[in-house]
Amino acid sequence: MGKNPAHAEAARDTGAAIAAAGWRLVYGAGDVGLMGVVARATQAAGGATLGVIPTHLLAMEVGKRDLTTFVITETMHERKKVMFMNADAIALLPGGAGSLDEFFEVLTWAQIGLHRKPIWLIDVEGYWQPLLALLDHVIAEGFADASLRGYFTVMESVDSLAASLNAKSWS
Repeated sequence: MGKNPAHAEAARDTGAAIAAAGWRLVYGAGDVGLMGVVARATQAAGGATLGVIPTHLLAMEVGKRDLTTFVITETMHERKKVMFMNADAIALLPGGAGSLDEFFEVLTWAQIGLHRKPIWLIDVEGYWQPLLALLDHVIAEGFADASLRGYFTVMESVDSLAASLNAKSWS
């Protein structure tokens, strides 16, 4: 859940916003941490859910089996592929290594032209500022073009995410 209660609040608000906009939550099928909070909030608001989990994480992430659709994969690579193929957009709440792994994978795919799905960083109370500073450093050091920053949008609040979900101008 992280240390900051604002992160869980943002997760609840994100789930409610997804449902209110009529979108389906596609996520890692866990019932723990912020993943579980988003899923429960989406369900509570009447939204559809698609969870994808590899067999080796069923116990650790407490696979949430009461989802609209629950998919078990053999590997993490399959999990990410199924989630990506079923997602219309990617929204990243505060999180750890798994969240960063998924962010950098979809960011790299966008950079090399494999997709044009929106990628949104939800910067709850400045959580992603160190990541943004790192990306700016990568650009400043010449390891990426400044266009890298154009492959994702920083959302300062879940309200901004909700507005984008409702606008559907990117779909």
